[in-house]
Amino acid sequence: MANVRKVQKVTLQDIANQLNISKATISIVLNGHGDKKRVSKDTQERIIQFAKENNYRANHLARGLSLGKSDMIGLVVPNIGDSYFARIARRIERKARLSGYNVVFSSTGESKERESELIQSMLSRGVDGLIIASSQKNQEDISRLKESKFPFVLIDRCYQELETNFVGEDNLGGASRATDQLVKTGRKRIGFVTLNIGLEAIHQRLAGYQLSMKQNGLPIEAPWIREVDYEYAESDMLEQIKSLVQSPSCIEGIVFATHYLAASGIRALKEENIRVPEDVALVSFGQMNAFDITEPPITSIIQPVDELGDRAVEILLDNLNGETSDNRRVILNNRLEIRKSCGTL
Repeated sequence: MANVRKVQKVTLQDIANQLNISKATISIVLNGHGDKKRVSKDTQERIIQFAKENNYRANHLARGLSLGKSDMIGLVVPNIGDSYFARIARRIERKARLSGYNVVFSSTGESKERESELIQSMLSRGVDGLIIASSQKNQEDISRLKESKFPFVLIDRCYQELETNFVGEDNLGGASRATDQLVKTGRKRIGFVTLNIGLEAIHQRLAGYQLSMKQNGLPIEAPWIREVDYEYAESDMLEQIKSLVQSPSCIEGIVFATHYLAASGIRALKEENIRVPEDVALVSFGQMNAFDITEPPITSIIQPVDELGDRAVEILLDNLNGETSDNRRVILNNRLEIRKSCGTL
């Protein structure tokens, strides 16, 4: 077997020993400040040439620690594969990059334990700040971040008991507008399909549906509100839809609490040969990419994804730059995009 030569990592100290030049001078040259610090051209060339010949690579983590920063932001979300959080992540990454920060992100799967592990892991990696869409089961870690004055912003979900930076949207108002739209098209028996998960945003959307029904003088029967298991939403949806559209429920319209519930619901309605909007009209809280080109196109609450990502980064950077230490709470408006599925067009 051929011998494999082990490649040794070259350090600043190695270069200093070989060239008999101080580590400080070598660091200045390799960081591009040789001319500014009046290091001679000959010395600069010797350092750069030696570094190239020996494949020197800067230890950016060590450099970051020496400066007290890593230029990294950690992003913790429930599911980076979900189109909503994927879009937020892309926006955060873009906005952060414009200010010289890289973003590292991972998914919790709505698990308290996983969320705690990820927060600790990112802190260990030396991130300068965190943006977190919490499971709302992990108040202990969020409280510790607050007590230690570590810069962070909560997005989409918050803890009402804690005063923290938060960027969210008007969940109650959005769900109320979605329900109002179905009422305007003449629907009176309107169902609401949601998740059996303890998120404040989901509770607010249910409250918005209930508020609209009350304000429009319409009753709500218990069977009209259906909870789908978060882990098994796809398989659970068919049975829920079957039950909703059959007597005695026999609903005329449905508001779906999330975009992926709406997508599952549409598949279930098609399997049952139920026509949209002729038999059942529907509105989705949130949008997927294909909702505007399906047949029929899906009436949706358009969430302020780009603005949410931008505002979260802006608030975090203000904290990191020492411009403010005050906690800021931002609630963004969403809007109703009316399409054929609600029975209007």
